[in-house]
Amino acid sequence: MTERKPPGVSFESFVDRQIREAAERGEFARLPGFGKPLERPDAPYDESWWIKEKMAREQLSFLPPSLVLRKEAEDALQAATAAPSERTARRIIADINDKIRAALARPPEGPPLGLVPFDADAVVADWRAVRESEGSEGRGV
Repeated sequence: MTERKPPGVSFESFVDRQIREAAERGEFARLPGFGKPLERPDAPYDESWWIKEKMAREQLSFLPPSLVLRKEAEDALQAATAAPSERTARRIIADINDKIRAALARPPEGPPLGLVPFDADAVVADWRAVRESEGSEGRGV
């Protein structure tokens, strides 16, 4: 839109004409999401929706790295407890422990990390306890 509004023409009619001409050229047909329904039309209005959507799409975070690692450690512990095998649980714990050790060696920005590597044997013991309790519930004990 390099054309300037001519004098004497109302702004609204100038803009309307530009929109109509762009639509006639088919410029709106190539936009992402064309012809698709709006997502969550009943959601309350959030003026920073586009920022949040862009950050989610690019997998960015509002949180400082130390808090991101804390959340990741919490998720890893849950994933290890729900893992399909002991081997998978140990691998999940080993991976997060590597990240925690690296963060302890070189502390990330943000609040204090407040983490220590997980005890893999204790996590596996919890994993076994969950399996045993699930088994006893299935037997009606």
